[in-house]
Amino acid sequence: MVVAVALVCTSATGIDTIVRPPKFDYRMTTLDNGLQVVLLEDHSTPVVHVAVWYHVGSKDEKPGRTGFAHLFEHLMFKGSKNVRPDQHPSWITSIGGEANAQTDEDTTLYWQTVPAHHLPLVLWLEADRMASLDVSEDKFVTEREVVKEERRMRFENQPFGRLPEVIFDNAFTTHPYRHQTIGSMEDLEAASIADVRAFHDTYYVPNNATLVIVGDFDSDEALGLVQRYLGRVPRGKPVPRDIAAEPAHTAEKVVTVSESWPLPAVVLSHHITYDGHPDAYPLHILAKVLSDGDSSRLYRSLVYEQQIALAAFGEAKLIEHPNLFYLVAVVNPGRQPAEAMNALVQQVERVKAEGITEAELNRAKRQFARDYILGRETVRQKALHLGHAAVIHNDITTADGEFDLFQNVTLEDVQRVARTYFTEASRMRLTILPRGAAQGPGGLPR
Repeated sequence: MVVAVALVCTSATGIDTIVRPPKFDYRMTTLDNGLQVVLLEDHSTPVVHVAVWYHVGSKDEKPGRTGFAHLFEHLMFKGSKNVRPDQHPSWITSIGGEANAQTDEDTTLYWQTVPAHHLPLVLWLEADRMASLDVSEDKFVTEREVVKEERRMRFENQPFGRLPEVIFDNAFTTHPYRHQTIGSMEDLEAASIADVRAFHDTYYVPNNATLVIVGDFDSDEALGLVQRYLGRVPRGKPVPRDIAAEPAHTAEKVVTVSESWPLPAVVLSHHITYDGHPDAYPLHILAKVLSDGDSSRLYRSLVYEQQIALAAFGEAKLIEHPNLFYLVAVVNPGRQPAEAMNALVQQVERVKAEGITEAELNRAKRQFARDYILGRETVRQKALHLGHAAVIHNDITTADGEFDLFQNVTLEDVQRVARTYFTEASRMRLTILPRGAAQGPGGLPR
């Protein structure tokens, strides 16, 4: 059992120190068919969490076939050889559990939390849809319409809903990170049942999956059940990883586009490294200081002090392959996009020249310590930590090791990564104007 501990304590000298959380006592193995299995016993409550990670996301989609990974997330609930359409989640609900799924750029994750004695049922359900998913024409057409409607609701009919699409489509030239997981309407329309079946046969195989089980069980018994149900699923062919790399950016990119939005927005982005790289940890710290919440440098300066922006935020998007560090400002009525862009550039140049303060670094470390512990209290949260480490990092020890990596970040590390990645060559300055707005010199609204 993993017990939560105090985040911060005060030593005899009066200095706050961060207490390290207990490490996971997990067991890890790989079956003959290539399925990777991670087991963590937690007897604090009589429940068990089962998560199946398929190492496939939107970055694995081919040009002209965007949205497949997310579409398949839907299809995986539409029945298999021994399970009727939508019976899987209904079954889980009927026994007092919950189930869901999620897709991102790198992975597709299916999970369920149930009373512990129902572990055999969940493993059987996952094995049945891994081995015998029913991908029929009518189900494919129906779910494609569901995904298209989801795209309309979340992206096209929301003010600023297309912001991620606009940012990444302009920042990337080659890598499939340039398109969003939801996919485009055109590609969804062009998809065929043959394409979908080929996608399933390629990626939904045990040698491309990681099973994480956390909860109230005996590891030997659970592994026997895994072998009994999922160990019988045939191994697939080697999974292709021929993903086009983004070429090095050698010159600043300046872009102005228009969208049907009520206000202008400006974006400043830089290409950065990947999740798990040593530089990722000071970049996370830097993102928290610069753009995380109302107390961040960005929000205080642009929204409160200068009143240039209605909102200001950003992210260090650190995922499996190199991605972006970006800052966004939604421009206040009566202010110019150029003002907001200059303010974003000034924030970046300031951190390159001066770094961050000791107080900012310590505050960020305490926040990460808090999030780290509070983010692994439940069986589901623990499974997320273990699965992410095993699949994205390909190193399960980082599920524990990242805590120390964050706490060991120095002021010099933060300034170094700012100077390394925030270069003019890696920079994009993107201005998004309301469609139809009267423009003055340089394409700016009057």
